[in-house]
Amino acid sequence: MTGGSRSTSRPNPRSASVSAAVSLSPSFPQRAAWGTASSLRAWQAEALERYFAEDPQDFLAVATPGAGKTTFALRIAVEQLSRGTVRKVTVVCPTEHLKTQWAQAASRVGLQLDPDFTNAQGEEGSFFDGVCVTYAQVAANPELHRSRTRRRPTLVILDEIHHGGDALSWGDGIRMAFDAATRRLSLTGTPFRSDTSPIPFVEYAPDGDGVKRSRADFTYGYSSALRDGVVRPVMFLSYSGQMRWQTKQGDVVSATLGEPLTKDMTGQAWRTALNPDGDWIPAVLSAADERLTNVRRYIPDAGGLVIATDHKTARAYASQLAMISGEEPTVVLSDDAGASDRIEEFANGSSRWMVAVRMVSEGVDVPRLSVGVYATSTATALFFAQAVGRFVRARKRGETATVFLPSVPQLLELAGEMEKEREHALAKPENHEDGMWNDEELAEANREEAASDQLALPGFAALDSEASFDRALFDGGEFGTTALVGSDEEADFLGIPGLLEPEEVTTLLRHHQAEQNKRNNSGNAKPATTSLPQDEMKRRRAARKELSSLVSAWALKSGESHAMIHSRLRSICGGPEVPRASADEIEARIAQVRRWFVGRK
Repeated sequence: MTGGSRSTSRPNPRSASVSAAVSLSPSFPQRAAWGTASSLRAWQAEALERYFAEDPQDFLAVATPGAGKTTFALRIAVEQLSRGTVRKVTVVCPTEHLKTQWAQAASRVGLQLDPDFTNAQGEEGSFFDGVCVTYAQVAANPELHRSRTRRRPTLVILDEIHHGGDALSWGDGIRMAFDAATRRLSLTGTPFRSDTSPIPFVEYAPDGDGVKRSRADFTYGYSSALRDGVVRPVMFLSYSGQMRWQTKQGDVVSATLGEPLTKDMTGQAWRTALNPDGDWIPAVLSAADERLTNVRRYIPDAGGLVIATDHKTARAYASQLAMISGEEPTVVLSDDAGASDRIEEFANGSSRWMVAVRMVSEGVDVPRLSVGVYATSTATALFFAQAVGRFVRARKRGETATVFLPSVPQLLELAGEMEKEREHALAKPENHEDGMWNDEELAEANREEAASDQLALPGFAALDSEASFDRALFDGGEFGTTALVGSDEEADFLGIPGLLEPEEVTTLLRHHQAEQNKRNNSGNAKPATTSLPQDEMKRRRAARKELSSLVSAWALKSGESHAMIHSRLRSICGGPEVPRASADEIEARIAQVRRWFVGRK
């Protein structure tokens, strides 16, 4: 929806057109996977045939992100309008941004939906075929939407229907508003929740254990889409490292991220790693930027996305990325009109990085995203699937997405289960263990304009963090062993070409692991746990703080951006970006800035 530019050669129909729907790209806009034509994909055709054979009041289609749910739904909409089964269409989606995306897609098939409709209006203009609204908008006045739906035969498209269970009032409101709809088409890419709130208009049936689970009318999972070349495979690169923090009781604790720890210690080590004042985040961002550079050698417009926990850390990460990459990233902090514009500008451009908090929810499509950093403390399967779904849109043969992760057991398990199909359960098995955070907490955080700083727990303080490369996960396998950041071993995994068949990626990963094992066994490699001497570490950290302060002061004096100043310093003094620079290299840059202040070059 946001990811491609509109065609100037194809006319824009003025009424809903089946022929226009037939010619719509299998995954709007113009991002059909390699080898597909302009006709429907096989799963879309099969699902469409099943839908019209049964012509049910309710139909639930489950399809992995990037598979083309929007095209499938719009084809049903124009068919039902042309047959006279319905006269109006209502699309319900999770966010304001998606309302615009749906309206843009619908206009390509001559279906005019009003994305700016408000409850205060009561009725859309006569020239519209329907409206796009949010779940929250419906829940705010379900009686209004019930009246609208009852006045004319209406098809209601419930996009990402699992949001109907976000709150009791939402579920009740949606049921009241659309119970009288002539047809309801429910769509989702993640049909599961960690809670047991029932989802409206979804059928549940008991499984072998007597637990009621959601039953889809058609399912097209990630593994099937991967096999068909509809989506990209994902390579996960996980990073561990030594963490040190102060507990709320005042105790100072050290631990290695990824080692067997208690649930509380894992959470605290994780939060320490995500602290922008430590060394873990800059090192991982630097590695991700290096990976993006390698991918862009093959895919020049490839972009990266950092998923942050809250507004404060998002801004801090963006500042660090500017220093690392030499280019100011796009920052998206809230779901408002300005955020949508920034996403669309990034999607249609070729800049390197975007940093976001809320705007990575399902359906936000930027097909050129190829590299991601999962820098958030959310551990639910739902959010993880939504986040990774931002990187799987396939545009050409041989693309592989790369997502950087903290070495946290919950995340590594989710990464290893990417191809596992799930259903939503209305009860938990007796031995079920809850994750560190649940979906109610996630939904509450997403409803806040500015999420609270998750590091700001009473008495908790992140002190120090270091990063080390842990392993690569791909196609159900694990490759590599712990290596120093900036080492040849890490560079092997970061430098995998941007366009390779999955089998070739696996072969390279196995080769790099074998070479790494060979070097380790020969005794030529430094132990992975080797770190800088304590005095050198303190010197380097002190130099980084001094350089940061001097750069800020020079930026105020000169009007240059921080990124431009750091780029000039690297050009003059040499060496890598700050997170990978030695104390000597950083001190050389400090001396250079001081010379600028006294008028010397």
